[in-house]
Parts: sequence; structure tokens; C-alpha cells
Amino acid sequence: MKARLTLLLLAASLLTSVEAHAAPRRLVLLFTGDNQGEIAPCGCKAEPQGGLARRKTAVEAERARGVPVVLLDAGNALFRKPLRQDDAVVQQRADLVLEQMEALGTAAMAVGARDLSHGLAYLQKATRGPKKQLKLLSANLVDKAGKAPFAASTVVEAGGLKVGVVGVSPEGAVAGEPALTGRAPLDAALAEARKLRQARKVDVVVVLAAVPYQEAMKLALLANDAVDFVVQSSENKGLGIGKRVGTHAAVFPAGELGRQLTRLELSVDGPGPSVDLGMGSRTRQQLQVVEGNLLKAHERLNATQDAQARADLSRTIVELEGRLRQLESEAEVKPAAGGRSHQLSYITLGEAVADDPALKQRVEKLEPPGSAMPVP
Repeated sequence: MKARLTLLLLAASLLTSVEAHAAPRRLVLLFTGDNQGEIAPCGCKAEPQGGLARRKTAVEAERARGVPVVLLDAGNALFRKPLRQDDAVVQQRADLVLEQMEALGTAAMAVGARDLSHGLAYLQKATRGPKKQLKLLSANLVDKAGKAPFAASTVVEAGGLKVGVVGVSPEGAVAGEPALTGRAPLDAALAEARKLRQARKVDVVVVLAAVPYQEAMKLALLANDAVDFVVQSSENKGLGIGKRVGTHAAVFPAGELGRQLTRLELSVDGPGPSVDLGMGSRTRQQLQVVEGNLLKAHERLNATQDAQARADLSRTIVELEGRLRQLESEAEVKPAAGGRSHQLSYITLGEAVADDPALKQRVEKLEPPGSAMPVP
């Protein structure tokens, strides 16, 4: 009996040790945003980018890599303008965008101003149904009776992680739907994020912020540890590096006009703010610039005999050397044991990404080749 008890205790100890040293949980979050009804590659002169047919290929390729993937949209997906356009093709394009978001397994979308261009009834009808999985989110939109037409948040489970997703819309009147108004987005988003942290015990909180970029920055600044990432849409900000604002949250735009997929790879091994692994590569790029400037400063110093110029260059060299030492100390970015990290990147939907043939044919019926809006 004593020997058996010893074996059981040893097995329990080994199990505890294995669990304590288990690999971090990994998850890829893919984001779209500011699509604005685009379904085909842009009319860019250098290289046409974007399109639903390429998006499908890129998402499927990402899922084939083996790391669990969650697809989310930061809003302003459906229409180019926030005001209604009585054009059948405009609505057909929006219908196709929503259909493909559903087909690709998009878990949630924030409701942006451009998503309500054809009114609340259209948006609700297009996303309702027993087999529909896409959730429309807005923590701050209310009707005249104060009732919220959309859920404030949802929780998505993947890769052993629970991801709380909050949606937030612009403040004030809604041009496409006069029956709705947006309450203060920051207050609503933070209240919902804290509720997810406390009641649902989520591992990561993402706010899909269909608001101006400065509002998204304020949200991250006030969030403290309630929010991990704020993904912004509404201004076609394009690509961003993921700025850490305040003590915890990082802010970045979701892309523009369907030309990219925003990719955020998470590694979660414990609590606390996430370490940005991309900071190391950006720091090394800055190092190269500073080293080049330092070399030029030394060359100019050796080439001049002017006392004032030599004094100015000597001060510049001291400043550059100080900056060089600082960057060298920041170049190696590693997450602490038991912490978490993330890597932000963008998948450009250029000509290197193949089109899904069947979807391309459907797109070209609505938008024939060469008819895309020209972009410089």
C-alpha cells in the first residue's frame, strides 16, 4: 500500500511538472477592416492589390500552416460611403462581402458607419439565419428607446485560449440609420472589456474599433490591463507598426480597402502585457540608420579643419553614440518566462497571391476587369 501511494504521488508530481512547463498557447488573429465594399483588386498602377478571391486563398493558406486561426473584421466592410446609394450593384457587392466573410468563418465584425449605409434592417436581415456564424458587435449603438440592436461582445475559443472581442462604433448620429445613435465609445468599450475580464475569465481582449484613430489611441491609453489590442478602422490608415499606448494595450489599423490581411500571432504563457517581438527587427533597422549617420559624421569630422564645424560634429557624434548604445540594448527582444508575446505583420494581397478561380468569376460579373477605381 505504501509503495503504491509513493508511485501515485510521484506520478502526480511528474504531471504537475509537465503542466508547469507546457508549451505556450499559440494563436493567429487575422483582421480585415476598412474594406468599404471592395471586392476586386484595386486599380493601382504599380501592382493591383486586394480582392475577395485573393483574400480567400490567403486565409486558407494561413489555416493550413497548423496554428489555430481566428478571423475578425474591424468594421466599415460593406459600403464605400456612409450615405445610401440607390444602386443595385452597390448592394450586390455588399451582399458578396458578407457572404464571403461568413464563408471564411469570420467570427465577429464591428459595426462601422459605412456598414449602416443601407440601414439597420438590411444589415440585420443579411446576417440573420440558423446557419449564420458571423456576429455583429457594437457596445455603444442604441436606438431611440435606448435598446442595443447588436451584441456588445463575444468570446471566441481557439488554440486553448479564450479571446474576448468587443465592437465599438462612432459616437453620435448615424448617417445611414437615423433611428440609431452612438453613445460615448470609450466608456462603452472599457465597461464591456472589464466585464469580459471579470465575468468570462478571458485570456486576451481585443477591441474592434470602428472609430477615428485618435479615439482608438485614447481607448488604449485609458484601458490599463482591461484591453490587450485595439484594432482600428474608419480612415484607411493602411499599415501600422502596433503602437503600445499606456501600460498595456497596443493599437494598430486593420488595413485599407481589402488590400491586406493583418496578421497578429500570439504566444501566451501567462499574464501581463504582451511583448512586441517586432520591436527587435524595427530596432535593428534603426541601428543601421544610426550607424550610417555616425560613419558620415566621422568622415566629415576628419575632412574639416574648421573649429566650429568640428565642435558641432563632435557633439553630434556623442549624441549618435549614445543613441547607438540605447538601440543596442533594445535590439534583443525576448518575452519573459511565463509571459506573453505577439508578432504583427501584414499579408499583402498582391499578384503573388493566387485568386480563387470560382470566386474570381463571380467578382468579375459584378466588377469586370479594368473597372476598378484607379489608385495612384
